[in-house]
Amino acid sequence: MSQHRSLKGSGKITSKRNVLKRFERVDLLVKRGEWKDGQRGLGLKKTKPEA
Repeated sequence: MSQHRSLKGSGKITSKRNVLKRFERVDLLVKRGEWKDGQRGLGLKKTKPEA
């Protein structure tokens, strides 16, 4: 039985996401030096993903 083309794996789909998850935003802020240890993960600054 074959699989419908819309259900195939997302290996072919490699689009750039424009929304980051919270841990990705924290990692980006740490890399930029805008994150202090002990800060809370709520109310983070808006960030754009790196190109």
